[in-house]
Amino acid sequence: MQPSDRRKFGRVDLDVTAFAFGTAPIGNFLREIDETTADGMIQHAWNAGVRLYDTAPMYGHGLSELRLGHSLRWKNRSDFVLASKVGRVLKAKKRSEIDFSPWTNAAANEMIFDYSYDGTMRSFEDSLQRLGLEHIDMLFIHDIDRFTRGDAQPEVFRQAMDGCWRALEKLRGEGLVKAIGVGVNEWEVCLEALRQRDFDCFLLAGRYTLLEQDALDEFLPLCQERNVAVIVGGGFNSGILATGAVDGAKYNYAPAPAAVMDKVARIEAVCRDHNVPLPAAALQFVVAHPAIPSFCAGTRTVEQLSQNLAWFSHPIPTEFWADLKQRKLIREDAPVPV
Repeated sequence: MQPSDRRKFGRVDLDVTAFAFGTAPIGNFLREIDETTADGMIQHAWNAGVRLYDTAPMYGHGLSELRLGHSLRWKNRSDFVLASKVGRVLKAKKRSEIDFSPWTNAAANEMIFDYSYDGTMRSFEDSLQRLGLEHIDMLFIHDIDRFTRGDAQPEVFRQAMDGCWRALEKLRGEGLVKAIGVGVNEWEVCLEALRQRDFDCFLLAGRYTLLEQDALDEFLPLCQERNVAVIVGGGFNSGILATGAVDGAKYNYAPAPAAVMDKVARIEAVCRDHNVPLPAAALQFVVAHPAIPSFCAGTRTVEQLSQNLAWFSHPIPTEFWADLKQRKLIREDAPVPV
């Protein structure tokens, strides 16, 4: 597997690279990244053959779209695939009046949740303006899960299946975007969305990894049945599958619980037996599933990006995956690289 390998994007007339560049970090998530570093990572990804780029109005209150558009502006537009999201509308406001948390030195826009038809159309048009690019290939309805919306999630989901859906279906029908979907942190939300509406794709963060394969029960089989594509982000479960079971390891943006630390330690033991870096196994496991054409990762430095790209193509013997299954560390029915 190479990061630049081209794969069919479900039923949509798009080919995507197996590795996608995620732009949350260049929106200054948690801490600032300077302009030179942001552009350097995008150019490095491009030179490595990466041709799928994912962004969102949320990332840095529009900053990641501004930066990504600037870095891609003079590339041949037909040479890459671009994804963004809807569900938030940005409005210019004084910096002193904006709560930027968890973003640092973000763009001077206030974020407002808006899953209406009009709000979705405005979000799409505003993203095109911030990006300064000819078109967006795919749009995801963003953050209609319990992780983000809490007790309001059922009502938010209903609004999105009405307002956002009608707008996205219209944009797809008019050929203004090629693929429409949902981008969330919970596969159960994706499953319900797919049952209710004719979506092309999903962006699932952190719920199909070396540690978690419950999506194999219903969601991923239904995607295969309908030829729906899934991009997986958060394949390191927010840290622990990159760092290993070390003190302070993060799982879902919080300190990893004891049971998770124990399982990761046991996976690491198998990695040592086969001379396989844990992060390489985490990256390559995800894209072995036939419904998952691409893994999306965000990085903070060119060095981190280079390391991810190297892990993505690191040789892994088939015996390694068999050993994980024999020790019941991954599900028996989980597809693995061959």
